[in-house]
Amino acid sequence: MPGRADGQRLKVGIFLPVDRPWAELRAMAEATEELGFDSLWLQDHLIFRRPTGTAGAWECWSLLSALAAATRRVELGTLVVCMPFRNPALLAKMADALDEVSGGRLILGVGAGWHEPEFTAFGYPFDHRVSRFEEGFTILTSLLREGRIDFEGRYHQARDCELRPRGPRSQGPPILVGTSGERMLRLTAQRADLWNGCWFGSPAEVAPRREAVDAACREVGRDPATLGRTAGLHVNLPGSTRRSGARCESPAQLAELLRGVAAEGIEHIQIHPDPWTRDSIEALAPALRLLGN
Repeated sequence: MPGRADGQRLKVGIFLPVDRPWAELRAMAEATEELGFDSLWLQDHLIFRRPTGTAGAWECWSLLSALAAATRRVELGTLVVCMPFRNPALLAKMADALDEVSGGRLILGVGAGWHEPEFTAFGYPFDHRVSRFEEGFTILTSLLREGRIDFEGRYHQARDCELRPRGPRSQGPPILVGTSGERMLRLTAQRADLWNGCWFGSPAEVAPRREAVDAACREVGRDPATLGRTAGLHVNLPGSTRRSGARCESPAQLAELLRGVAAEGIEHIQIHPDPWTRDSIEALAPALRLLGN
């Protein structure tokens, strides 16, 4: 299996679409697991409104719960859950329940959201997003790690709140934050287990963001080595029409790309392939064998 430059094992996962029929998504997930990838990842959006038109998405947590029952081995991650879409105490409850159903395979990725049209369409406030996230993140992390909290803030409250029963991990699932913003990086350094940067197309793009994460850790008195590093990677296969990302014409090219990203300190990579199909997942798999420790 793949290895990092420091000798530790590199994890490689697949980022799945959230607008396909369930049968197609399940087939892609099953292929991901059967072919030896480490994880499956879903984004959390309600609707996309762009100049070219409107695109939709299935609700992330419902899909993730179904994938937990449809798979047995792969880790299941969110890249990332939009915190403003759900009450943070309820999200902690949901995460503990899904971790139980999946047998301890959840990676809970969270963020503050960015696409204002979906906030407006579904009635969520878009103001003070980082301040709202900070309060919600305090509630979420405290409940998952300690099992209880008594908190009253400007935007969120959780009074004498407890998680009962608890999932398979006493400290809850690992918590990931996807961000590059200064305030969010500081919160990540203070309370997260993992950081995610996305989307990259080459190893050279990783270093500046990784250095910002390291600086945030040092500012809050944390050893940067204790914060896990993950990265989303755009990989364009033959037939791709995507303009951004890394073009990989062969498994050897992809293996070299993954080695380069791992050399920048990344421990877990999420691949967003284009074309976004089961055939692409199958085409990516031979690179895993080329990366054997």
